Amino acid sequence: MITIISLVLFFIIFGKIMIFALKLGWGILKIAAYLIFLPAVILLMIFGGLLYIAIPLLILVGLITMTPKIC
Repeated sequence: MITIISLVLFFIIFGKIMIFALKLGWGILKIAAYLIFLPAVILLMIFGGLLYIAIPLLILVGLITMTPKIC
């Protein structure tokens, strides 16, 4: 009986830790995407000759980052 209770508690705690790790990983991935990948993609687009796509994308990202967060 004690084994079953301890296993249930173990899986509850393990589940909460896994959910926390997934949320943390998703947040880190979003930060990396905004700070590393997006500027690199825009620079590659500019150097690759896709300036007509890169400029509106830069304007759009600039407007999104300057708008205040409501939540």
